[in-house]
Amino acid sequence: MATRRGIGLPVAAMLVGCLAGPPAPAATLPRKSPELAIALNGGKQLLLSSYKGKAVVLAFILTTCPHCQRTTGLLKQLQAEYGPRGLQVVEAAIDQGAEPLVPGFLARFQPNFPVGFVQYESSSEFLQHDNSLILHVPALVFIDRQGSIRTQYEGDDPFFTEEKQEKNLREQIEKLLQPAALTGKAAPKKTAVKNEHP
Repeated sequence: MATRRGIGLPVAAMLVGCLAGPPAPAATLPRKSPELAIALNGGKQLLLSSYKGKAVVLAFILTTCPHCQRTTGLLKQLQAEYGPRGLQVVEAAIDQGAEPLVPGFLARFQPNFPVGFVQYESSSEFLQHDNSLILHVPALVFIDRQGSIRTQYEGDDPFFTEEKQEKNLREQIEKLLQPAALTGKAAPKKTAVKNEHP
């Protein structure tokens, strides 16, 4: 298995969004969401913490990845539908040299939510991803209104199976939008990243 230290890995290797891979290492779920600063074109910066009180779906993407582009389309639809209930979708591109790629991505897909960019290492750390393994994209993180990461999925998870992805997204969003009393504030524990399979 090839070892990757950064986004310098050939992009083609990172685009294997739906191919089966080895089991992902354990990540702590649920866990408090760390801060994440997402750079926006024009020199602005978006802090993830600015959405506290909202249910957040955070997607780490590659702008050229077909699976990421399809997911962006679904998230655009779901943002329009669930936004009035308190959902906020945010995407962060992790392409090498993402800054000049984001404007074209925005023009082509016209998302109704913020899309910026972060360094690959920032996304890996946020996800508690093992750097000896390829990060399959898109990677989705579901954050509740209290700022806790409830679950997360990488692109090689059955969660992204084409015929089930929209249903799976809706189920996770509905869980995030439930009143706090119903979300079950369990103590953080080590659990597999790939949980709650369809």
